Amino acid sequence: MALTGRAALLAALGSLPVGIWEPSWTGILAVNAPLAVACACDFALAAPVRRLGLTRSGDTSVRLGDTADVTLTVTNPSRRPLRARLRDAWPPSSWQTGTETTASRHRLTVPPGERRRVTTRLSPTRRGDRQADRVTIRSYGPLGLFSRQGTHKAPWTVRVLPPFTSRKHLPSKLARLRELDGRTSVLTRGEGTEFDSLREYVPGDDTRSIDWRATARQTTVAVRTWRPERDRHILLVLDTGRTSAGRVGDAPRLDASMDAALLLAALASRAGDRVDLLAYDRKVRALVQGRSAGDVLPALVNAMATLEPELVETDARGLTATALRTSPRRSLVVLLTTLDAAPVEEGLLPVLSQLTQRHTVLLASVADPHIGEMVKARRNVDAVYESAAAAQAQSERHRTAEQLRRHGVTVVDAAPDDLAPALADAYLALKASGRL
Repeated sequence: MALTGRAALLAALGSLPVGIWEPSWTGILAVNAPLAVACACDFALAAPVRRLGLTRSGDTSVRLGDTADVTLTVTNPSRRPLRARLRDAWPPSSWQTGTETTASRHRLTVPPGERRRVTTRLSPTRRGDRQADRVTIRSYGPLGLFSRQGTHKAPWTVRVLPPFTSRKHLPSKLARLRELDGRTSVLTRGEGTEFDSLREYVPGDDTRSIDWRATARQTTVAVRTWRPERDRHILLVLDTGRTSAGRVGDAPRLDASMDAALLLAALASRAGDRVDLLAYDRKVRALVQGRSAGDVLPALVNAMATLEPELVETDARGLTATALRTSPRRSLVVLLTTLDAAPVEEGLLPVLSQLTQRHTVLLASVADPHIGEMVKARRNVDAVYESAAAAQAQSERHRTAEQLRRHGVTVVDAAPDDLAPALADAYLALKASGRL
């Protein structure tokens, strides 16, 4: 229970003339006694808060950057009308900075025996699960002098999913995939591809693709067309160790890696390949296996939503062993990790041969575009020293990438905005060359 500002204002206004004309306890009592009686009546007429019934409904998931609406239904079982202010509390990251007050507070009036709904609109700023906190309700009497206040728990969870901003690149990559798949006028031939169909020879076709038996049965020269092999297995391995926590721009490296993984998963599932996910640092943080083409992308998005970088050194030996157990057959293993010299040379390179002997390995890493800007800067003495340091960092990164290539690893090193399309292009190049 609490006095309202209106009661305090009336007490102050009533005490002012008493203090001027009749400054005594009797005068103060004459003013405040009726006010106290009015407050008591107002309190008695206010609807009780503890008996209210609260239930929730609405969105249970939302992509980062979008909004989610959660509806709170307030039921008033008492015989008094409910005039209330309500605060629907959620974690601070559920709203943009500065918008929490207007988004979480509501006014409502509920007649006796009826129910009303209020909607809280969330605009999350981070991935993960956002759980509703307590609902605080302040019930006012008809005079607005006194209020009852109580707190209820109304559990609800909204999962904030990765934004998948690289989805815009999917149509162009699918068009390239259709070319490789032989569904347009561009037909491919290469090692490890599957026979698709026969067609009439046209000038410029590779003579090695002529089917002489089919030619003998008809009056025109027939050539074979080919398409990339289907039903390949792809394992996406997300490194969630300390290096994934480094921020490039406004987001950690892990977020850019997840976005690239989602684009590759969407593209590969359309190509008829099977996609699994493994997130690992010193233990398995997420594992998605055996999903159909229609279910794999929602499953990956849901598994990635709660992933956060762990401030520990990634166990490369454990990661390799887990990847080998997860993919017993020959697969494309896509490592989304760092190209920093120390973690690669001390952790990954000693165990890399275990992966490359059985699988095709593709490593994708997030580059910092600010390093390239520092290399070009020559404004003053400090900038020159920074440029030299950045050039050295770039040189070490290129040397590390070259070491990996000598071990048979395909390396993709790109800025956050370019990593997803670059990784998709590398996948299509492997598919076109028959290495999958």
